[in-house]
Amino acid sequence: MRKYLLSATAAVAVIAGSGTAFADTAAAQKWIEQEFQPSTLSKDEQKAEMEWFINAAQPFAGMEINVLSEGIPTHGYESEVLTKAFEEITGIKVNHQILGEGEVVQAVQTQMQTQRNLYDGYVNDSDLIGTHSRLQLAYNLTEQMAGDWAATTSPTLDLDDFMGIQFTTGPDGNLYQLPDQQFANLYWFRKDWFDREDLQAAFKEKYGYDLGVPVNWSAYEDIAEFFSEDVKEIDGVAIYGHMDYGKRAPDLGWRMTDAWLSMAGAGSKGEPNGVPIDEWGIRMEAGTCNPVGASVSRGGAANGPAAVYAIRKWDEWLRNYAPPGAASFDFYQSLPALSQGNVAQQIFWYTAFTADMVKPQSEGNNTVDADGNPLWRMAPSPHGPYWEKGQKVGYQDVGSWTFLKSTPSERAQAAWLYAQFVTSKTVDVKKSHVGLTFTRDSSVNHESFSERASKLGGLVEFYRSPDRVAWSPTGINVPDYPKLAQIWWQQIGDVNSGAFTPQEAMDRLAEEMDITMARMQAADESANIYGGCGPRLNEPKDASEWLGKGGAKAKLDNEKPQGETVNYDELVARWNQ
Repeated sequence: MRKYLLSATAAVAVIAGSGTAFADTAAAQKWIEQEFQPSTLSKDEQKAEMEWFINAAQPFAGMEINVLSEGIPTHGYESEVLTKAFEEITGIKVNHQILGEGEVVQAVQTQMQTQRNLYDGYVNDSDLIGTHSRLQLAYNLTEQMAGDWAATTSPTLDLDDFMGIQFTTGPDGNLYQLPDQQFANLYWFRKDWFDREDLQAAFKEKYGYDLGVPVNWSAYEDIAEFFSEDVKEIDGVAIYGHMDYGKRAPDLGWRMTDAWLSMAGAGSKGEPNGVPIDEWGIRMEAGTCNPVGASVSRGGAANGPAAVYAIRKWDEWLRNYAPPGAASFDFYQSLPALSQGNVAQQIFWYTAFTADMVKPQSEGNNTVDADGNPLWRMAPSPHGPYWEKGQKVGYQDVGSWTFLKSTPSERAQAAWLYAQFVTSKTVDVKKSHVGLTFTRDSSVNHESFSERASKLGGLVEFYRSPDRVAWSPTGINVPDYPKLAQIWWQQIGDVNSGAFTPQEAMDRLAEEMDITMARMQAADESANIYGGCGPRLNEPKDASEWLGKGGAKAKLDNEKPQGETVNYDELVARWNQ
């Protein structure tokens, strides 16, 4: 892989020195001048990088390919703008379709199961790295770049510049996915309200500590209660202390698998994911590739006290402190709803929607002032009472280009060129300004983001800080993401509906995961479906054999310790250091 990690300057020099004449440089020059500014490259370096794409794409000129991604602002920009640029520069037409995340996962799963080529490339979350590395149904990019795809692999790709490359690398050390966009779930709050002296005094009088960024879930709950039940109204508008969503849909499952249990403290210590128990509550012993169970009875933690606590708090806060109707919201309705300006904080907020939160007041965003300065800030999410230092603290989505072997190599290579184009240094700074989902270190550290940082509510400071590595995607304990993920939303939905208690729902969820993994084990043992890395379930034991003994944590006598907060400005100062 290292042969592809040339620095931008050295690699561009190689291209520029080739002496090749290119017929389509006028189109590239137009896009460089009119759209692809700013950039970490000089205009001459951008031109040289684009000349490589023109040359490499010649065998595929006139081809029409299809790719698929979920709907966030970054992908909207790719679909609406970058496809046009790519076609004009390379002659390859790209139909970049956008669907909901659940439909994207379903399409990936369907193509893997049927071996029919539905799309030539997917922006597929790195959460599937455990699946792709086991099933071997996706092209191994390390092997392809060194082999058949060498001629279509850009010498300016610079993999070391991608922040999320570790998350798209399998346990075998091979790269299976190329990061395209990256965003974390963080804590979001109305700093203008938190800074009000009258509210600070009232909060401290009631709770005995300062109103600030909550460090633990106790403080988050106190703040939610304070704004919902004590403050109630600001500037004539009814306000609420919490926002979340609960619609019975696939994204409700991701709401929980995106490290919610780990944030409560359900997993084991270890970064980027807990060892041996990950953020899904699945156990896989260190040094092995075989999951052994999700239920407490098998050494897992998906139905342990910390996991049940996590689901109970989600349900309680949604019912008690969120705006009316939030329980029927889905992922896409909940996050932009903050722009209405009637919510004080959100514990679980995806930075992918920063672009919506920095829109001007004229576009209906009530969380910025008249000059477009954000009235809100983002900060690390608080952790629950079962959490211990050294555990995973939050989730980071790394949407990554993935190419399945059921796609003919010629079509996959054309899509590979498009994937490299939309993540290239020529394009990436501008794309990052539009979508605000950073992928490259060089982009987030570009001077244009130093200038814009004050209007992005802490996003730039977070991604420039060493703290960002503590937020990570789903790890390799999950043997088959599509099959297991669909279990979550159905069981969690039964809590929101009142059909089952949190304990009953998590018992059912853990059992369903174990049943599904037992089928995977049988398939792996009989036909080597998972390359020998499928589940090998432990025999069930009484929960007392595991609780507090290397398995799930035993129930705490006090699940609401004293609330703790930190001053936001001091937090950012630490990031800047």
